[in-house]
Amino acid sequence: MQAMSSSATPANGRGSRTTGNQAAIDLKFPEGPRWHDGAVWFSDQLGGRVLSLAGTAIETEHVLDRPSGLGFLPDGTVRVAVMEPPQIVDFPSGAAGPRHTDLSGFGSHLNDLVVDRLGRTYVDVYQDYGATANGSLVLIDPDGNLRLAAEQLAFPNGIAVTPDGGTLIVSETYAGCLTAFDIASDGSLGKRRVWADLPGAHPDGLCLDAEGAVWVASFLESEFLRVTEGGTIGRRMDAGGRWCSRAVWAARMGTPCSAARPRRHSGTIWTDGPSALSTLTASPSRA
Repeated sequence: MQAMSSSATPANGRGSRTTGNQAAIDLKFPEGPRWHDGAVWFSDQLGGRVLSLAGTAIETEHVLDRPSGLGFLPDGTVRVAVMEPPQIVDFPSGAAGPRHTDLSGFGSHLNDLVVDRLGRTYVDVYQDYGATANGSLVLIDPDGNLRLAAEQLAFPNGIAVTPDGGTLIVSETYAGCLTAFDIASDGSLGKRRVWADLPGAHPDGLCLDAEGAVWVASFLESEFLRVTEGGTIGRRMDAGGRWCSRAVWAARMGTPCSAARPRRHSGTIWTDGPSALSTLTASPSRA
């Protein structure tokens, strides 16, 4: 799910560390959670930050405008999708400054991304915020080459690649389904098919669990769904009336989730599911 804001020039930055069951920070619109190196990393889209959460300690890792999807390259580079203007910003490890890749030739907005085990990045791109099937997936090869991988998607959102590297699954929010593609040896996508039809749902961020099922956030319905191929919903997790934005799974570490409250810019990061909602709760935004 996305939020609207003015744009600014991305910049590198670091922030202070906060600890405690309720971290006293202002999360305006948490997005794009990923497990990395023992921590949950996520974007605060309207707050203009990329943060990490390890236990009860939270740290601002990078400062830039409109961050959304996150990924990590094999060399440790942090890759961030910036919604507007549509670009990829890479933060290499060490003292090197950020690198910018312009994707405006493919669309007007970016959203989520995923980096596969070979260092290839798939990022969703679209022209507007409506239900028209004008979204696409762009592939960024490890050498930086850009190419169109899929098109005519109805608001592409969360993306995941299966552990064997053979299948990509993407949510089409306004088509109410999860769509799958076979991944060829060169990274090209083919054999498009509906992986799970979810009538009445608005699938947003997603991830795979250890058994190959998809956990997906249905943002307007305020719930997280565990879905298997074919569309069987094996579990529903109520988010208490909040917009459900993203879900991220880590074996043996629970199901951290993020949610953004409707009609005001504040948000919550849940760890180990809703039963541990108090682990990190954002204070209401003053913006």
